Amino acid sequence: MSRPVVGITTYVEPAQWGHWQLDAALIPYMYVQAIERAGAMPLLVPPVDGAVEETLDALDGLLLSGGADLDPETYGADAHPETNGTRPARDRAELALLEGALARDMPVLAVCRGSQVLNVARGGDLVQHLPEVLGHEAHREVKGVFSEHPVRIEDGSHLGSLLGERTPVKSHHHQGFGKVGDGLREVAWADDGTIEAVEDPGKRFALGVLWHPEAGADARLFDALVAEARAYRAERRA
Repeated sequence: MSRPVVGITTYVEPAQWGHWQLDAALIPYMYVQAIERAGAMPLLVPPVDGAVEETLDALDGLLLSGGADLDPETYGADAHPETNGTRPARDRAELALLEGALARDMPVLAVCRGSQVLNVARGGDLVQHLPEVLGHEAHREVKGVFSEHPVRIEDGSHLGSLLGERTPVKSHHHQGFGKVGDGLREVAWADDGTIEAVEDPGKRFALGVLWHPEAGADARLFDALVAEARAYRAERRA
């Protein structure tokens, strides 16, 4: 049986290799390894306008990766001074791709920024600078280094069925969920009360986690995504 294909959204950032310094569509290789180890074929998806249906036709699952802050205009807010590095073209492309995937009931795992895209796509909004609200920076203590903390997961949730009631996570974010989007359910929290995950119980597999599972040794979320992608592929071909 051929492997399911899972699309991974990419950044467009200045990059340097050899003698070249150019804009590049790139992604931390940990995402690719996580999908491959789980038994799927990873396919990198750059942020382009249009081509949503053609892209989704090639995929059996979708992984929305982390990255820069969303443009607050996507959820009707003014920018906080700590909101920076926004990529409006990426926002547009990922929101359109996600909405198309959800309309098909394609399996979706949304990581960190990706989970925020999921929330905004459903009409939710974001807390633009958590340290201002929480009084600490435990979710991103050092830029470029993952922070570690536990999360509590709601019993009876899809996420809870995969990870149990409590799990350690690696995080690197200064923004978080504000108003939770329509149809989404908050299902995990840090000890400081920060919402750490949302899911759509009306979809076969639509999970958004604010942490970075690709950076840890626990592969259960990727295993579950690929299992759902395999089932989705089989149904499409039947």
